[in-house]
Amino acid sequence: MAEITLTPRAAKRINEIMGAEPPGSSLRISVNGGGCSGFSYAFDITRSREAQDVAIERDGATVIVDPVSLEYMSGSTIDFVNDLIGQSFKIENPLATASCGCGTSFSL
Repeated sequence: MAEITLTPRAAKRINEIMGAEPPGSSLRISVNGGGCSGFSYAFDITRSREAQDVAIERDGATVIVDPVSLEYMSGSTIDFVNDLIGQSFKIENPLATASCGCGTSFSL
């Protein structure tokens, strides 16, 4: 399974968000069924971590991904963008064959 990459911009933004959260908090990204393209990403702040979860770390920021979501995100890059639509985390997923216009859902 290919590694998930966290960009420096994403790490910086995660650290800013976590600065207002209780110690030990992390960003959890998961893949759920649904969305206009079939699957959607969910972003949650969590303080819990299961033994089989994978932690992606960069520059002090941590992203937690569960094993099932990891299969759908293999080789992805997590970035943070600030464009005309607004600020958001963007996931470049090489497994996705299509995505919706806003980039929050995808199909395989």
